[in-house]
Amino acid sequence: MTDRPKVGVGVIIIKNNRVLIGKRKGSHGAASWNFPGGHLELNESIEDCAKRETLEEADIEIGEIKPAAFTNDIFENESKHYITLFVTAKYISGEAKIMEPGKCDGWDWFDWNNLPSPLFLPIQNLLKQNYNPFTS
Repeated sequence: MTDRPKVGVGVIIIKNNRVLIGKRKGSHGAASWNFPGGHLELNESIEDCAKRETLEEADIEIGEIKPAAFTNDIFENESKHYITLFVTAKYISGEAKIMEPGKCDGWDWFDWNNLPSPLFLPIQNLLKQNYNPFTS
């Protein structure tokens, strides 16, 4: 395990009362479903990270980015520790595409109350907090 946790940003994109989720591959949490997102880079704002990662991963443009929640995520099997900062964002444009085929098997839009499984650990931890982007 590294000396300190890494910071991840998870982007809850809302379009037509649904959220965008992709199936991970090639990294920790492979075969689980996750929001677009990734590592916060040095000197990068959380909003800029959310925009960059969403464009890089899914070719989606977002706006109205707002802080949502955070989770403390310890991946024991992989010896990784993340603090995940979740934000909500409004969909602006683009069709969800697999931009990083080595990291994602596909994107789809889901109802919050009918999310696919298995979910990536940070989303599991988010749901344990009873977080709901439609009521928060």
